[in-house]
Amino acid sequence: MKIIAAITGVSAYVPEYILTNQELEKTVNTNNEWILDRCGISERRILKDKDKASAFMAAEAAKTLLAKKSISPLDIELIIVATVTPDHVYPATANIVSDMIGATNAWGFDVQAACSSFLSALSVAAKFIESGTHKKILVIGSDKMSSIIDYTCRKTSILFGDGAGAVLLEPSTDDTGIIDTRMYADGSGKKHLYQAAGGSLIPASIESVKNKQHFMTMEGQPVFKLAVIKMADVAVEMMERNKLSADDITYLTPHQANKRIIEATAKRMGISMEKVMLNIQKYGNTTSATIPLCLAEWESQLKKGDNLILTTVGAGFTWGGMYLKWSY
Repeated sequence: MKIIAAITGVSAYVPEYILTNQELEKTVNTNNEWILDRCGISERRILKDKDKASAFMAAEAAKTLLAKKSISPLDIELIIVATVTPDHVYPATANIVSDMIGATNAWGFDVQAACSSFLSALSVAAKFIESGTHKKILVIGSDKMSSIIDYTCRKTSILFGDGAGAVLLEPSTDDTGIIDTRMYADGSGKKHLYQAAGGSLIPASIESVKNKQHFMTMEGQPVFKLAVIKMADVAVEMMERNKLSADDITYLTPHQANKRIIEATAKRMGISMEKVMLNIQKYGNTTSATIPLCLAEWESQLKKGDNLILTTVGAGFTWGGMYLKWSY
C-alpha cells in the first residue's frame, strides 16, 4: 500500500511592526492608490530587531505548531527550512532552528528556490514520508525579506514583507494528503530577478556594498508576464492531471506575489475569488512564507477532504503546483 504524506498541522509567525503604504510614501516616490492598483498590498510586517532573522521567525512558528499538536520537539526527525534569506551562508538555517526549539533528534537542511522554496521543500519532505523512512517532518518557510530590500527603490520596497509559516508532515491514515506535484525551473530567467552579490561569484566587498549589489534586483515586467502564465498553467495542469473541475476545488492557495497574478490564475481555473486564499494585502510577499501563512489563516475554515491547489512562481525562474486533499 502506497504511503501518502499529509499536512497534519500548521502555524505561522509574523513580526509586530507594520509598514504601511502611507509610511512608504515618505521614503519613495509612490502613493497608496498606486500600490493598491499595482499589487494589492496595503501593509507588510517587518522584523525590526537586528539580532533576529529568519531562524528566529521559523523557530517561533515551529514552537507554536508543536504546542498546538502536543508534540515533543524530540519526536521531530527532520526539519527543512525554505528560505532565500538564511541567517548565514552556513550552517543551514534548519540546524539553527533545531537548536532553538530543542529538536535534538532531528537532522535538517535548507531549500532555496526563490519564491518557490516552500513548495519545493514540501515536495522534498513528502518523498521522505512516502519512502517510509520518516514519520514526523517540519517544513518551514521563513524569510526576512527586509534584509535584502533597498527601501529607496520604488519597484521592490512596496512588495515584500517578513514572516514565517510551518507545517507538520506525517503519513496519512487514509486517502487524504499530497496527491500530486509538478515543479519546474528555467535558469535563463536569472537576469530578471536576482541578488548579485554575497555568493562565490561576487563575494562581499566595499565595492559590492557601495554598488547596492546585496539588494534584490528585479525587472518587473518580464517577471510579471512569466508569473501570470506559469502559475495559471501549472494550476490548470494539476486540475487536468487529477480530473478536477472548478466545482471540485475548495481553495486555490497561491504564492502571494501580486494580486493581479493571483486573479489571472483563478480566472484560468474558472473559479471565483471566494475560493482563493488571499492575504497579500496584510503581509505583502513574504517569499517562502506566503503559502504556509495562508494555510494557517484559513485552517479553521478547512475541512477534511477539501481539495486544495497550491501554486507558486519565483526567481530563477522556478514554478510549480501541488494538489492535496486536506487531512483534518
